[in-house]
Amino acid sequence: MVKPNIRHLALSELEELFAEMGEKKFRARQVYEWLWKKHAHSFDEMTNLGKELRAQLSEKFTLPALAVNTTQHSNDGTIKSRFQTVEGHLVEGVLIPTDERKTACVSSQIGCSLSCKFCATGYMARKRNLNHDEIYDEVVLINRQSEETYQQKLTNIVFMGMGEPLLNYKNMMKAIEKITSPDGLGMSPRRITVSTAGVAKMIRQLGDDKVKFKLALSLHAANDQKRNEIMPINESNNLKELISALNYFYKQTKSEITLEYILFQNFNESLADADDLIKVYRQVPADLVNIIEYNPIEMATFKKPLEPVVDQFMAYLEKNKVNARLRRSRGKDIDAACGQLANKDLTTI
Repeated sequence: MVKPNIRHLALSELEELFAEMGEKKFRARQVYEWLWKKHAHSFDEMTNLGKELRAQLSEKFTLPALAVNTTQHSNDGTIKSRFQTVEGHLVEGVLIPTDERKTACVSSQIGCSLSCKFCATGYMARKRNLNHDEIYDEVVLINRQSEETYQQKLTNIVFMGMGEPLLNYKNMMKAIEKITSPDGLGMSPRRITVSTAGVAKMIRQLGDDKVKFKLALSLHAANDQKRNEIMPINESNNLKELISALNYFYKQTKSEITLEYILFQNFNESLADADDLIKVYRQVPADLVNIIEYNPIEMATFKKPLEPVVDQFMAYLEKNKVNARLRRSRGKDIDAACGQLANKDLTTI
């Protein structure tokens, strides 16, 4: 019989279990604290429990956790980690530091099924969804890196790593619940952003669930023809559908959306492309457009635009009263683009 993962039990279930074992109720709270606040990765670490009780728990349950497999340090301070699951799958997380913020970029899936043409993860098969406790572990490990390297806790979390978070909805939501809970990391949901390639049905679900975290749409092309070309998901979730879903989300949550737009040379960088972007911007409750500098990958032929072209694009958006910000690529000297590090040594994935 396969032993269950103890972190998949609610506190009430732990209390029930401990009562059946003849243990006092407060022991369940102690174990729960070890699991979520003290981040214990083995029962032996739970030093305020008796040896016999620890042995009983070890017999009944597993306590799998992510481990750091490889870490890369960029000259700009970015730290990229490849984490390994208990069965040997690899997944990425990134610490992006600035003077004001320490941001964790976390993954939601091992690989991805969306096959976006510019993304290294898009060239990997989706192995499975990450469990909520594994997503939580990513945040814990990156927070530890932030404290050790910068003597500061994480200030922000973005779900912009490997995978499509809205296709792992249940685990994503449960991970955020633990991250924001006083029993977990106690982080404000307003400091968490979930980025989606555009799953209209699940954007509406976020609205129905009245989520408190922020939402970003990875747009990258502002007409259906070009978006279909680089993001196959657009064929079943076109811009009209997405615009409707984003407006529904805003109506339910009153939370404005960020639009993400990577510039690609000779593809979506012209002033006509900027006009398309402006049209979308004016139809959705967006507070910001992040114009992103592309990090080229080996698998794709996309390139960064030339600086004068970027400047012209930004100036045109400003002239048309679009609140746009240019986000420079980080970690250029390491495998910075999503999926690049996990795509190395594919035989081990």
